[in-house]
Amino acid sequence: MARSLTAPVLRVAPLALLASRALAQQAGVPVLADTLRRQHLGEVVVTATRTEKALTDVAIPVSVIGGKQIKSMGSLRLGDVLREQTGLSLVADHGQGIQLQGLNSEYTLILVDGEPLIGRTAGTLDLTRVAIGNIQRVEVVKGPASALWGSDALAGVVNIITQKPQPGLSGNLRARYGTNQTTDLSGTFNAGGERAGLTVFGNRYSSAGYTLQPESGTATIPPFASYTGQSRFTYSLSERTKFSLSGRYFIENQRSTAPITSEAGTTADVDLRSRQTDFSLNPTLTHRFGGDKVFATARLYYSRYHTQEAYTYAADGSYYDATYFTQSFLRPEVQVDYSPRLNQTLTLGAGYQRQTVEATRYDEQQQLANGYGYAQYDWSPLTKLNLVGGVRYDGPSQYAGQLSPKLAARYQLRPWLALRGSVGRGYRAPDFRQLYLNFSNPTVGYSVFGTHQVQAKVAQLAQQGQLASDPATGEPIVYQAALAQAGSLTAESSVATNLGFLLEPKLPNKDFSYRLTVNAFRNNLQNLIETTTVALKKNGQAVFSYRNVTRAYTQGLELENSLGLPHGFTLGAGYQYLVAKDQAVVDAVAAGTVFRRDPTTLETERVRPGDYGGLFNRSRHSWNAKLFYDNPAHGFTASLRAIYRGRYGFADSNANTILDAANEYVRGYLLLNVAASKTLGPRLSLQAGADNLTNYTDPAYISTLAGRLLYASVAIELGKKPVARTL
Repeated sequence: MARSLTAPVLRVAPLALLASRALAQQAGVPVLADTLRRQHLGEVVVTATRTEKALTDVAIPVSVIGGKQIKSMGSLRLGDVLREQTGLSLVADHGQGIQLQGLNSEYTLILVDGEPLIGRTAGTLDLTRVAIGNIQRVEVVKGPASALWGSDALAGVVNIITQKPQPGLSGNLRARYGTNQTTDLSGTFNAGGERAGLTVFGNRYSSAGYTLQPESGTATIPPFASYTGQSRFTYSLSERTKFSLSGRYFIENQRSTAPITSEAGTTADVDLRSRQTDFSLNPTLTHRFGGDKVFATARLYYSRYHTQEAYTYAADGSYYDATYFTQSFLRPEVQVDYSPRLNQTLTLGAGYQRQTVEATRYDEQQQLANGYGYAQYDWSPLTKLNLVGGVRYDGPSQYAGQLSPKLAARYQLRPWLALRGSVGRGYRAPDFRQLYLNFSNPTVGYSVFGTHQVQAKVAQLAQQGQLASDPATGEPIVYQAALAQAGSLTAESSVATNLGFLLEPKLPNKDFSYRLTVNAFRNNLQNLIETTTVALKKNGQAVFSYRNVTRAYTQGLELENSLGLPHGFTLGAGYQYLVAKDQAVVDAVAAGTVFRRDPTTLETERVRPGDYGGLFNRSRHSWNAKLFYDNPAHGFTASLRAIYRGRYGFADSNANTILDAANEYVRGYLLLNVAASKTLGPRLSLQAGADNLTNYTDPAYISTLAGRLLYASVAIELGKKPVARTL
């Protein structure tokens, strides 16, 4: 992964359950932490409906990764956690991004406590920016959630829910050291009284980096050090009115050296110093009105993301280049939940968001404003039937208003079998980067232009003689069809369907438990935006822009199993089958109008339907298998996890712009991760593990696989902790 730091830019839970949880916390009795064997009846999620709802009652696909499981895995950053989940693929595209249901990472909304992270590079929000030392759980909603969360949630939502203040004084210190001089130091502090509470989390994460291709003279991941600070303050103004103030600050510094080649053919080393900062602040006020039927929330969210890069010649320190990028996000929002009866909840919300971007790669500051409103009705007309309908209207300043409706249903066919399905429409307008970007990488040499820039910029490169020439004609190599498509970019839209069931049979032996989740999905996409090559440079690099895939679809099947075994063992397995294709290419191949050059005979041949592999960077098959062991009596946990990603298309090699040849694929790979921890007394615990146990690497195509990573860590619990009791 190239760590370039400059961004181009369900039915409401029963009142008795909620009341018992609230009373327990007020009384100083913590809710029991999740075990490695899921306690499904007690799990409550908020992301799927914006209200607290039992996980087993949600009508759409939702996964929950608990904090204790995350610790057992030995994970450090958010990408480490998501990589191992069914239906989620980690992709390396200007950072670690996540792919959901075959849709690129820019279609997945990443939230921290319900508020969005900003600062994407080429559409990817780098998951290595997110430390997980204070995470209570991670909720993953699969499928479009635009009806509640807006256009960035077209593929789904990942919501990182951090720890909230708990009664008493407590804290911990953690230290970890591993391969590549990777060091992670973190600490938490918690103080909770009768009315006020405070949590503080700090983290330092650093590495000496690594180099997969030494002959290149460039580090794959240069040395870096990052710092994260996060805090939440809560105060009870009264029994019905609560206030909270949370904030987050992240900073990363990085320095590296890379060779550059000038147009004259000379080579020189250039030093790069870069810094990125990420700041957010979120005050929230809640109030329960008479009878507890109305719950109102007012929140304000502000975030600012900034990067700076300075390039100097290594020989004498003279100036070579400098860039910066600044993005701001401001959003006030009000939400009201009205529950006239236990089987009905009406959610209404409205807000306004304003975003600005200013950068060296934009000609001027760009601004986008959006006023929006959403409504959702959660109703159980029958004991076994739950219906959720929602709609959201967005009125962006630069595009026509968009309506995003959604309908979901869940039916308890048998005590052990629930059917569920949903259908929804979402949209995503082109962002600042896709419209206005003007960027040329000073070290690698490629260029990326937004669609409002690309025509003029390609013409300029041709006039300057920077484009490669066609050997047959001597003309600059410009893909005219792709260039024309890039000049007419439009907003994307999607209609998505999810159908599946949840099977939880009651087994005769109480020491065993089983759960099977099956979900079939299809996303019909119009005007899907993808990166496209519009020209080639003399330095061998490409000129990129963006185009609409007029009609595309992703469809597939997800299966996830969880088997609880005696003596603390839990076995899990998941599988995803995925097909993602451009419908226009499917039609053209079927009509016999798509050709390619045979790499052996160099003769032109017609592409057959079986040759077309679909959209790039999508694996047809992926699966995982996990074995967890938890022995609380002896303070021992262990895990063994296998993650497989099948082969996927990487890039076009025969100049017909589609995936249709064997040499255009990255081969599939299997990762094995293992971890074990031991608690020594009430305060000290040790952990050791290995990620990528088989030392698999693919230097040419997968920069995020550094090889085998060994580590050891120590944790010390501080303060007095109340004894957990079953409610």
